[in-house]
Amino acid sequence: MSMTDPIADFLSRIRNGIQSRKLTVDLPRSKLKLAIAEILREEGFLDSVASVDDGVQGTISLGLRYDHSNHNAITGLKRASRPGQRKYVAAKGLPKVRNGLGIAIVSTSRGVMTDRKARELGVGGEVLCEVW
Repeated sequence: MSMTDPIADFLSRIRNGIQSRKLTVDLPRSKLKLAIAEILREEGFLDSVASVDDGVQGTISLGLRYDHSNHNAITGLKRASRPGQRKYVAAKGLPKVRNGLGIAIVSTSRGVMTDRKARELGVGGEVLCEVW
């Protein structure tokens, strides 16, 4: 069965894992989801990202990050560009999420990156999601 919006499903699985206080979340693997997960790990929103090959599609196992008070590092996730309404921005129009406290993940011609890195490189692209 094909899925209409796999990135929204990816974000929903993370959101559901946070609400149920899971330590890990498993989801189907794709190159784009793996790139987004690696960015979230580098930015400190996730503890670990592991890719498991099961012979078919593979899975990604995400380790969610909590602090000593059992608060999650991710307080919000929002899908910006959807299949029905894509959101493309120029380098000067890249959004600042929560005045720089969050990140926007952008798919550019140079790969998937954060809004800060895209601003440094001077490239725009499709704003996939916002995380804070």
